[in-house]
Amino acid sequence: MTEDCGRCDFCKDMRKFGGPNKIRQKCRKRQCLNFGLILGKKPVSSPKRPRASHDDDYDPDQDVANDASDLPNDYMDDDYEPELVKRSPKKPRHKRSPTKGGDSRAQSKRARKEEHKREHRSEKEKSRKDDDVPRQCYGPGCTAAARPGSKYCSDDCGLKLATNRIYEVLPHRIQQWQSSICHADELNRRQLEQVRKQQMDARNTLQQLEAKRTELEKLIERAKQTPLAEDEEATDDCEESELSTYCVTCGHEVSARVAMRHMEKCFNKYESQSSYGSVYKTRIEGDNVFCDFYSPHQKTYCKRLRILCPEHSKEPKVSDDEVCGFPLVVNVFEHTGDYCNVPKKKCSKHYCWDKFRRAEIDMEIVRPEG
Repeated sequence: MTEDCGRCDFCKDMRKFGGPNKIRQKCRKRQCLNFGLILGKKPVSSPKRPRASHDDDYDPDQDVANDASDLPNDYMDDDYEPELVKRSPKKPRHKRSPTKGGDSRAQSKRARKEEHKREHRSEKEKSRKDDDVPRQCYGPGCTAAARPGSKYCSDDCGLKLATNRIYEVLPHRIQQWQSSICHADELNRRQLEQVRKQQMDARNTLQQLEAKRTELEKLIERAKQTPLAEDEEATDDCEESELSTYCVTCGHEVSARVAMRHMEKCFNKYESQSSYGSVYKTRIEGDNVFCDFYSPHQKTYCKRLRILCPEHSKEPKVSDDEVCGFPLVVNVFEHTGDYCNVPKKKCSKHYCWDKFRRAEIDMEIVRPEG
């Protein structure tokens, strides 16, 4: 038989008859009935023509039918039906990774993660169950039920409990903090003592300078009471007129008799060309030694010494009968108790000596550490 019957189960499985083509067997009418008996015997060698794999006309079904037709009739059985053997599909083999230890570590890590997730889920479920159960408020003396998701029935209960905890814990903590010695507190205490000591030294220095200033003012008052000597101005004028020196500011040659007066005026002229200012006014204890003249153009306060400021202060006018009053000394530092009785306008040796003495004390007040 060369055509399929179209009625057996194998034909119904074929695609051309509308089947899924899963069994993939020949029509039962075209199968060899003695195929099972032939498998147990040695095949008879017979000349066969070579089968080319590239022959398009080659039909394996036709070849099987031809081979079966060559068998003797003793092996033919009309009632034989071959049984179908279902083979289990082969399981794909998994490739082994080169590092077996790495897979084991990854599996253990994955297992730990899963266990942690399960524990977390169980805790969440427990908390949900606890939240569902009504709880008593934690407030002191309160018997009401707590709000869902909270430990207290109201904000007042929470504040009362927090206040009681502070009153109970804080005094003990403060006592413990005061009993223990802190290194930072000890260091700050030492620094504070050092600062206070410096303040006391500065106050003592200022008191000494104030006493020195008071003594200077008394000295100037006593010197003003010295009687004038009209004949002393001509003494040694000839010798001083022959001497000359150079000004330290402008460099010009000047006579020794008028050198002090020239140098002072020349220095004040050049000093007026520069300014020393600050945007803040000086606020110190006692008398202010700074000029503090406000310049509206520059919007600053002058920070020169008030007694030496050539820009904002003028020299006081000297009367004709005013005495010089410079305290005379021997061996540079030893006071004789006498005073210069030359008129102040004509005295060239002690020009502005009282002004410089006051400026010296003011400079020591500004810089007490000097």
